[in-house]
Amino acid sequence: MLTLDSNTVSYYFRGDPQVVSCLQALSPADVGVPAIVEYELRYGLLRLPPEAANPRLAALAALLRPMQILPFDSECAFHAARIRVELEAAGTPIGPHDTLIAATVLRHQATLVTRNAREFARVPGLRCLNWHQDS
Repeated sequence: MLTLDSNTVSYYFRGDPQVVSCLQALSPADVGVPAIVEYELRYGLLRLPPEAANPRLAALAALLRPMQILPFDSECAFHAARIRVELEAAGTPIGPHDTLIAATVLRHQATLVTRNAREFARVPGLRCLNWHQDS
């Protein structure tokens, strides 16, 4: 399963041709979105004035509806704690939301689609895919 990071969804809505073509080539049922990513996206939109936020929230809901929303559960919490401890010990921590996203992806044995592959590459065992890399 491919899981989407917040920046991938954002670039999809901006009409980035690489992201749009890659995402449209997939069956929505084969795509996961960590609940933490949904939170980040909704938070960003809710900061906009309602007249701008409401149509974007509706578009986001329509995009996410056929996809699998991956909850943050107890197994994710275990992965997140381990990731944080390991990366802090190595002196290479990542952001708290990215830690939760990485844990969710690992728990579901998925691949994260992100433009922020450099940061996520620090997480042992996490598979990343960057649809923005030059071909």
